[in-house]
Amino acid sequence: MILGKSAIDRVLSHDEVRQIVSQAAAGRNLKGKRVLTIIPDGTRTMPMPLMFQLVQEEIGTGAAACDYLVALGTHSLMSEAQLSRLLGRPVVNGTCGNARVFNHRWDLPGTFVDLGTIPADQVAEASGGLLSEAILVKINRLLFDYDQVLICGPVFPHEVVGFSGGNKYLFPGVSTGEMINQTHWLGALLGSYNLIGTLCTPVRALIDRAAEKITVPVACFALVLRKQDIAGIYFGSALEAWEAAVQLSAQEHIRWEDRPFRRVLSVLPQMYDDIWTGAKGMYKLEPAIADDGEVVLYAPHITEFSYTHGAFLERIGYHCRDYFLKQWNRFGDVPRGVIAHSTHLIGQGTYDATTGIEALRIKVTLATGIPEERCRRLNLNYIDPNGIRFEDWQGREDEGVKLIPHAGETLYRLQNGESRTKGSGSY
Repeated sequence: MILGKSAIDRVLSHDEVRQIVSQAAAGRNLKGKRVLTIIPDGTRTMPMPLMFQLVQEEIGTGAAACDYLVALGTHSLMSEAQLSRLLGRPVVNGTCGNARVFNHRWDLPGTFVDLGTIPADQVAEASGGLLSEAILVKINRLLFDYDQVLICGPVFPHEVVGFSGGNKYLFPGVSTGEMINQTHWLGALLGSYNLIGTLCTPVRALIDRAAEKITVPVACFALVLRKQDIAGIYFGSALEAWEAAVQLSAQEHIRWEDRPFRRVLSVLPQMYDDIWTGAKGMYKLEPAIADDGEVVLYAPHITEFSYTHGAFLERIGYHCRDYFLKQWNRFGDVPRGVIAHSTHLIGQGTYDATTGIEALRIKVTLATGIPEERCRRLNLNYIDPNGIRFEDWQGREDEGVKLIPHAGETLYRLQNGESRTKGSGSY
């Protein structure tokens, strides 16, 4: 059974959200049980202070334990100052009030328990034959110290799985780098352009198969946000709550354009602290960019490509999928998830192995705190952020120029779905 509440012309009140949390607690009979809630890190818009308060009041007061695990994937560990901002109250020595708060220690092998494999034939079936290797399924062993696991996070269009949320908080949220590498590489093979904002994707199918191996009861609060507020909240199984939220997210977070953009200034918010996370400002625009168009990622506060994977990115740069596939012997030792990120940021293109010429569909330009030399060395264009004036980008949509002041969560698509048929010359 799905509990849910949404609003079309307003946002939900705190009391309405509390009612869903209260009904969820009663329906799951969580009194006296040990509950672990998996939550997003600081790279997602999420009213976490409110949800933390409500979960603690409606569930934590009667539970034997009510703790939290941050689904980092392979993002940087959060400091206690960052965790305090995330939850809206002090986190000291790993505790927030009566709750313990854990970073997902993806960097420590002892974190994980082995749940078996997704067999090669099932991987091949789910991926349409693009992948045919068995996937080892591991997850944070902390889950098995509890009677009930809750997922609490937002749903947005996503470049690899179609829409974020649901079981993605398990895999790869609190899983291993291997799961990230396999799923994100499959996403790269299929193309972010084709997957983003799509309900049923092969990557999601693999994640859901992995989630079936978890023996602890799992339920989910799936939220749909309107800016910082809650437009909808759904509770039930991870799959059912997510599916309900996706329907609303598709309405809230996808904007359909009649004509492609020629140039976009994509302004990244402070919650993205490197290009690894801030690349969403490109992913969410690519389907609406004309051939030979340009996306400028504006983020003077970003000074690194990736705090976790920077060494690999410095080595391989940013290139289209075919660049890697046609020279695989050069890159076979690079984690596939890193290669996937590279291709996702640069977008569609071709590579001629005979001539060594790479032709990219659109131009990706950084206006960040990363120096010009580093950008160009990694095959990205550069603009000095100090020379950008927002007023030069405003009010020019008739020219195919667009300013997006808070990029990374709203997906832009064309009504006919074909930016490739409308070049910049149409303007």
